[in-house]
Amino acid sequence: MTTIIEDTAERLSPAQRAVTEHLRLTAAGNVDEWLDLFTVDGVLEFPFAPTGVPARLQGRDALAAHMSHFPENFDVEFVGLEFHETTDPGRIVAEFRSVGTAVPTGKPYEQVCISVVYVNDAGLITRYVDYWNPLIAIEALTPDADIASADLAGNFGG
Repeated sequence: MTTIIEDTAERLSPAQRAVTEHLRLTAAGNVDEWLDLFTVDGVLEFPFAPTGVPARLQGRDALAAHMSHFPENFDVEFVGLEFHETTDPGRIVAEFRSVGTAVPTGKPYEQVCISVVYVNDAGLITRYVDYWNPLIAIEALTPDADIASADLAGNFGG
């Protein structure tokens, strides 16, 4: 859950609303509705992606393929959401934490994230740059017995 409460939703900027919905739908595992937050050619970027994991995905088909397994891999909620305004109303910086479990291993999954999100005039995401630590996801998804030989190109969501 985010720290944004429902009665303030009408006061959110389009970029803030897009991020809030992104977090809500991701936590709920609702990939189909999540895709509707993006433009047809929307971009999702992972600047810290390890070798073997795409650093950039573009278009709804690529986004769907990547996120389709997220609900099977992670049971999370997002907390501590803070927005940092920019001079561009179509861009927002969001800082938040994910708290939950890696489903296949039952190990805790806690991550600090910073996202830079761009929206168009309709409030749809054109570009979502997700700064998170892939090593935390690898650790959570790797059984303890296999951690020394963990495959850094593991399956995070897609």
